Amino acid sequence: MKQAQPFVVGLTGGIGSGKSAVADLFEAHGACIVDTDRIAHELTAPGGLAMPAIRAAFGDGVVAPDGALNRAAMRALAFELADARKRLEAILHPMIREESGRRCREARSPYVILAVPLLIESGSYRERVGRLCVVDCPENLQVERVMQRSGLEESQVRAIMAVQASRARRLAAADDVIDNSGALEGLREQVDVLHRRYLGLAASAGAV
Repeated sequence: MKQAQPFVVGLTGGIGSGKSAVADLFEAHGACIVDTDRIAHELTAPGGLAMPAIRAAFGDGVVAPDGALNRAAMRALAFELADARKRLEAILHPMIREESGRRCREARSPYVILAVPLLIESGSYRERVGRLCVVDCPENLQVERVMQRSGLEESQVRAIMAVQASRARRLAAADDVIDNSGALEGLREQVDVLHRRYLGLAASAGAV
């Protein structure tokens, strides 16, 4: 008998919104987490499947001694060459889409959390999820969190935010919104409610 396809919930939010904390709480409920950032790091780790194509496209200068992507060198190259980022994305994105799709299909939990930082910006991912959950907090709080964890200047954080979808655009696209402007306990309660909702939706969709 063919295994039913899990119900897929897309999880996204701006930088510093707390997507990882939310994903951890869903995982504690037994949900399978498919994280596209994690897949990207695997693809560019020593021996990663994307590294031969990256080396061929950009040369040995963007490859660290251990065979992983030298992220600092890649960032510098992207700053120098306008199309370098697009060329890198052209290598990575199809691989990430394929691998994330495989992991979603093979998941054995009633529903899957597909965590995609730029889900709103990438229309192809929106088509792959049955529900879209956005982790939200005020922009000033995003900036504060990222500065604390990364040591970046405020201008650097806001430059990153400027190339992401706006808060208003994310909220307009959301089916569900998790407010992560308060304490962890409040976050946990919201995830508990959504976990029950997603179990119900998965059952209705025939995923369980």
